[in-house]
Amino acid sequence: MLDLTTWNLSIPTNDSAPLITTERLNNGYESQYFRRNADGSVTFWVPVNGTHTDNSRYPRSELRETQADGTLSNWHHANSDNYLSAVLTVNQVPSKNKVVLGQIHSKDEPGSYADPLIKLQYHYLNDVGRLELLLRKRPGDNKVVNILLAENIQLDERFSYELRLTPSGNLGVRVSSSDGDQGSYYQELSAYWSKQLLYFKAGAYVQDNYGPSTEGGRVTFYHLNSQHL
Repeated sequence: MLDLTTWNLSIPTNDSAPLITTERLNNGYESQYFRRNADGSVTFWVPVNGTHTDNSRYPRSELRETQADGTLSNWHHANSDNYLSAVLTVNQVPSKNKVVLGQIHSKDEPGSYADPLIKLQYHYLNDVGRLELLLRKRPGDNKVVNILLAENIQLDERFSYELRLTPSGNLGVRVSSSDGDQGSYYQELSAYWSKQLLYFKAGAYVQDNYGPSTEGGRVTFYHLNSQHL
């Protein structure tokens, strides 16, 4: 199931509203950046020369977690068991070969560093894809730890990911491909993360901003579901 009822969408354009509301997204929104396919999947497209948000150098076609009424969803991990699961394929990468596919991000507010806790990144290296977890150990850290989760994930190969953050602050990340490549990572987070309001993101966020309009990232999601239990 691909559940879009609790998301909004950022797209890399100035031609129309760059933020597609939850209501508009669930009323059949489509564009060159977000295509609905006959099998129920959706494809995100991000050209490297697309516009980007104020706090980023790179363009994105990316979902951001909301409530069903469209208000932004932000949570402390201590209040629930928090899950994000997806099944997808990466169809195209830019020349720098990196696309972020999912995030746990912190909210931009006074006293917050507005940093991603984690990014799940597809890195096409030496003609084969790898899935990397970019982990920020504490809010405000300038450096992130790059953790290899799985290798041999080809372009157009279907794979899944699961992100979980428990009330006690235990982070779990699992990935598995249709060809049997898999990996996982588990970590108890710094207590500083318990003070941050967090939210999920998913889609295509290219780590590149130079090239022609035909260069970019293309990602197709077949399943997407977030839960707070």
